[in-house]
Amino acid sequence: MSRARSDQRDADDRLRETVVSSEVLHRGRYLEFRIDTVARPDGSLRRREVAGHPGAVAIIAVDGDDRVLLVRQFRSATGHALLEIPAGTLEVDADGIVEDPLGAARRELEEETGHRAASWTPLARFYSAPGFTNELMHLYLATETTAVGAGALPPDEDEAIELVRLPLADAVAAVVRGEIADAKSIVGILWIARVRSGGT
Repeated sequence: MSRARSDQRDADDRLRETVVSSEVLHRGRYLEFRIDTVARPDGSLRRREVAGHPGAVAIIAVDGDDRVLLVRQFRSATGHALLEIPAGTLEVDADGIVEDPLGAARRELEEETGHRAASWTPLARFYSAPGFTNELMHLYLATETTAVGAGALPPDEDEAIELVRLPLADAVAAVVRGEIADAKSIVGILWIARVRSGGT
């Protein structure tokens, strides 16, 4: 084990909290809301409110005209419509098996935009809001996109979505102006903009 990895493990151990009890308040379609009682390294007990989540995918999809495919949809939690990159929750089957992220990304892109992509590149994985949820977001770049047409997978029945195409520079400008305020979309758009500008 490298020295850096050993130091990281020591730092993690100094901060580690151990769940000693957990009370599930509600299980929904995707989310599990619970209160965990944790023991801190100093022996004290604390309560943590947690939203358990199976994980999700988000896609930066670029068409042949170098435009980013975005979706506008109403978000009840915010009280207004947001402009976002296509995204969705990983599905969980009856046996508790969580969907493969790449398969989910392909499905979500088609459901939300009516497009498929010939090329897929994993970009990053990140926690969306680690202060209260374990949702792990898998970010992909999808290129060589084509419209599916009449046979496309439809959006979920509870979703009303509008497709918006923006040149990458315009999408970045929308982030800077605060017109795109969704975290995963900000991460994805700025990530690909950095890659395009020669960043690593």
